[in-house]
Amino acid sequence: MKFTLLSSPLQGFTDFRFRNAFHHYFGGIDTFYAPYIRLDGKLVVKASYQRDLLPENNATPELIPQVITNDAEEFLFVAKYVQQFGYKELNWNLGCPYPMVTKRGMGSGLICNPAKIDHILDRVHSETDIVVSMKMRMGYENSEEILDTFPILDKYPLKNIAIHARIGKQLYKGGVDLDAFQRCIDNTKHTLYYNGDITTVTGFQSMQERFPGIDQWMIGRGLIADPFLPGMIKNNTTEYPKNRWELFREFHDTIYEQYDAALSGPTPIKMKMQGFWDYFSQSFSNPQKTFKKIKKANNAIAYKQAVREIFNSEQ
Repeated sequence: MKFTLLSSPLQGFTDFRFRNAFHHYFGGIDTFYAPYIRLDGKLVVKASYQRDLLPENNATPELIPQVITNDAEEFLFVAKYVQQFGYKELNWNLGCPYPMVTKRGMGSGLICNPAKIDHILDRVHSETDIVVSMKMRMGYENSEEILDTFPILDKYPLKNIAIHARIGKQLYKGGVDLDAFQRCIDNTKHTLYYNGDITTVTGFQSMQERFPGIDQWMIGRGLIADPFLPGMIKNNTTEYPKNRWELFREFHDTIYEQYDAALSGPTPIKMKMQGFWDYFSQSFSNPQKTFKKIKKANNAIAYKQAVREIFNSEQ
């Protein structure tokens, strides 16, 4: 069965610098989703969001912008904003699990309010011609919440609903709930995409066997932890390329140089790369030791030395 791989957006990680470098060095992803635009009540798009969506900054095959909001005016504003750059689709984030978002009734904190979802979708489909897709968790408190939204969602011509098979209050803890995902398949007419815990080729193949009707698969954290994963899934292999560590090193150096140029001062770049290494380290033979080495590097010289030692030890 032919299938498509999509990059699930991760706030703070999968911006245009990461996406371009990933596509250049590894490939395997057909469609990238941009991290969400959040307005917070002001109809102004922050400069960082603007840069992320500019067509000249993006060299990937397909990019879909995303919005997080519980307000129809904000949704309409962002829809018109992205359309001026030629984007025809806007993804609505009802998946973010973090309390700072959910306590404001956004992300997965909005799933329990089908009436508000209905109001926003009605206005968007009445007042704009943008194609709407959605990314959801199965609820915030429990996995039944999403089932209550399906009669509403089925009223609208949504392109698809990507479902992360967890509830919001789990954050990323505990396993995915595949039985609950099957209930979603059984209870909506919409095309569903699967998201959640695709971290190995064999794990992906097991998911394919479990859900033979799903042909669109989203990879989030697994893509950062092992950038070779999408390409290996596409090539149906568990073998890494012979120049694995050389490629990984070139990719790392590319994003490091770009973030170093974009961020001001030693602390932001240190925190940015520590965030990446929290994931990257999982690909190395001793993840704990690898990440500890990165965390101990308190300046640029020490950091580059640590990176050199890490890659050399694997080669």
